[in-house]
Amino acid sequence: MELYVADLFERLRFLHTEISRAIQDLPVDALDWAPAPGANAMGALVVHLTGAERYWVGTVIGGEPSDRVRESEFLADGLAVVDLQQRLDDLERFEPTVLGALSLDDLTRPCRVPRDGRTVTVGWALAHAIEHTAVHVGHIQLTRQLWEQRQGGAGRI
Repeated sequence: MELYVADLFERLRFLHTEISRAIQDLPVDALDWAPAPGANAMGALVVHLTGAERYWVGTVIGGEPSDRVRESEFLADGLAVVDLQQRLDDLERFEPTVLGALSLDDLTRPCRVPRDGRTVTVGWALAHAIEHTAVHVGHIQLTRQLWEQRQGGAGRI
């Protein structure tokens, strides 16, 4: 794997570790709890961000067909930490199969986004995957803090 691409993959792994830290030891009712009407629960966010990351890396960059139903990801509930961690682990095993084949020249290669038909570069798609995951890591961390405060804890991550 090219060093630059390896560095980007390391950033994804770092974000996955932050997610694992934020959800560790939480019961299912905490993972299914939303802090406000219209907000997403931590479990649903993990399902969504792993689905999105797989889509951007596997489908957009890698060209693999996708049967992803984005809207259903936000409806996920009843999943334990072990189930959510499995999704993260599966993603970390899958991503090197696509990213490991990339060269620096590939980052400027155009690729099509099937959902809306637009064209982006591989570099843009990879940067977007990292950006999107990072935003949701913050949501998960904040929701964990709110959950802990609600339970009478300090609410710090």
